[in-house]
Amino acid sequence: MRFVTAPIVLGSVLMLAACGDKPLHNLDARRVGPDEFLVLPSKPLEAPTNYSELPLPTPGGSNITDRDPRAEAMIALGGRPSSGIAASEGALVSAASRYGVEGDIRTTLAEEDAKRRKRAGILANIKLFPVDRYAETYERDALNPFGVSEAYRRAGVPTPSSPPESD
Repeated sequence: MRFVTAPIVLGSVLMLAACGDKPLHNLDARRVGPDEFLVLPSKPLEAPTNYSELPLPTPGGSNITDRDPRAEAMIALGGRPSSGIAASEGALVSAASRYGVEGDIRTTLAEEDAKRRKRAGILANIKLFPVDRYAETYERDALNPFGVSEAYRRAGVPTPSSPPESD
């Protein structure tokens, strides 16, 4: 009787453990899904002061609640969308764009990431249990925030307090 119940109990425990905390990282390139960066959140709806002065709807055109990231960035830098970026912020914009803007940054990063994971070896893709591929791939690049904070404190740099390390 013991030989029959032991595999059942062990299997139940393993199945329950598999339902545990799953991270959101999944570097499986075979899955095709929506591009979350193409969706812009809209502004909150507001009641107009006068309903008779509303613009006529234009099919396929812009909406009052649509966001304009470029105009919002200009406003954040102290300019006006109609006149461009303020002259006082020109140096900031020049410094931020000094290396240019790569239009194909996503494909470049995807190719570099694929090369990096391929270097880990063919056998790295064979796993008996689900593994957090993101943490596994970038483990050497991850910073220990508590160690960095402690190093800065030892060097005499004032640092903000950090939460306690979790066990």
